[in-house]
Amino acid sequence: MSEQTAVVFDLDGTLIDSVPDIAASVNTMLTGYGLAPLDRDTVQSFVGNGTAFLFSRVCDVRDVPEAERDQAYKTFMDTYVDAHDLTTIYGGVTDALDRLKAAGCVLGLCTNKPTAPMKSVLAQLGLAHYFDAMIAGDSLEKRKPDPLPLDTTFTMLGRTRQFYVGDSEVDAETAQNAQIDFVFFTGGYHKTTVAQVPKRWSFDHWSELPDLILG
Repeated sequence: MSEQTAVVFDLDGTLIDSVPDIAASVNTMLTGYGLAPLDRDTVQSFVGNGTAFLFSRVCDVRDVPEAERDQAYKTFMDTYVDAHDLTTIYGGVTDALDRLKAAGCVLGLCTNKPTAPMKSVLAQLGLAHYFDAMIAGDSLEKRKPDPLPLDTTFTMLGRTRQFYVGDSEVDAETAQNAQIDFVFFTGGYHKTTVAQVPKRWSFDHWSELPDLILG
């Protein structure tokens, strides 16, 4: 059965805790404009719907003038594209990915993170080799929660038994829209309670995931 299984993962808040670097990039931009920095929890609350959404919320909260936002975005991205010194892999992730690959599963990545920072952080953390297909937030004309990115990732993988693993309400909605079984990592960036997130299964630690998938 595992030879027919494709597992696709979200990135931020699912495989990696990247908010410290995202917040550092945000605050580098804000302090450059003489504005007060934001704390981790505030920045984390903006993660999930893509970089443009996050940046817009940051600008709204700190009243960045509309006329300066284009340049401010470039300043933010210049830092964010290689921001990975503070990012960590969640405990047990690599062991879980190794077990799934060894069992014959194919693995993919579907994230709203833009391609450049996605590739940069995967290379830095040594995760890129696990994935046979990757779709980023700017790969297609639509991003999550639209089903197109997830559907495209699974089409690239070409297996019939399909699971999407994520940490947020956006991920759960994406899976629903694509009619894919959702597996919910509870240790990420979700905003509501675990019970409120629609899912097939949930897990608290990555050591639990392979047994859920492989049965």
